[in-house]
Amino acid sequence: MNKNKNYFRIVILAIAICLMIAGISRGEIMPVLMKAINICLECIGLG
Repeated sequence: MNKNKNYFRIVILAIAICLMIAGISRGEIMPVLMKAINICLECIGLG
C-alpha cells in the first residue's frame, strides 16, 4: 500500500513538472504571474 502511494506521488510530481516545463516553453509565465498579482490585489482590496 505504501509503495503504491509513493509511486502515485512520483508520477503526479513528474506530470506536474512536465506541464510546468511546457508552460514555460510556450512563454506563459508573465500572463499567469499577472493574473496571480491581480487576484491577490483584489483579495486585499487594492485592485
